[in-house]
Amino acid sequence: MEIEGKLHVKFDTQQVSDKFMKRDFVVEYSDNPSYPQYVTFQLTQDRCSTLDGFQPGDKIQVTFNLRGREWKSPQGEIKYFNTLEAWKVSKLVAQSIPANMSPIGAPAAVTTLGADDSDDMPF
Repeated sequence: MEIEGKLHVKFDTQQVSDKFMKRDFVVEYSDNPSYPQYVTFQLTQDRCSTLDGFQPGDKIQVTFNLRGREWKSPQGEIKYFNTLEAWKVSKLVAQSIPANMSPIGAPAAVTTLGADDSDDMPF
């Protein structure tokens, strides 16, 4: 799965055990700009350093796997947990539009004909 958004915050790497480390980060996802969503992702092991070159505010694309698991407490209560496990983070580069081209959906240039140009119409 992939998502594009803005890096909102990145946390320090946590050494959970001698064999496991993780790093969380939050992406501001604005499918609807009036109601941005703040989605937490997790990098693990050697991928924790992936965010070192990124700063909050950078526009990024995150490629991730959706993970879910069941956990049974000592009291017998069952709980479910989800993790968005990122495995690739890329910086998005703003694409500029060449000066001689208009963006899609922009109105085309309008030429106004003068009174003496009316007989030059091709129809």
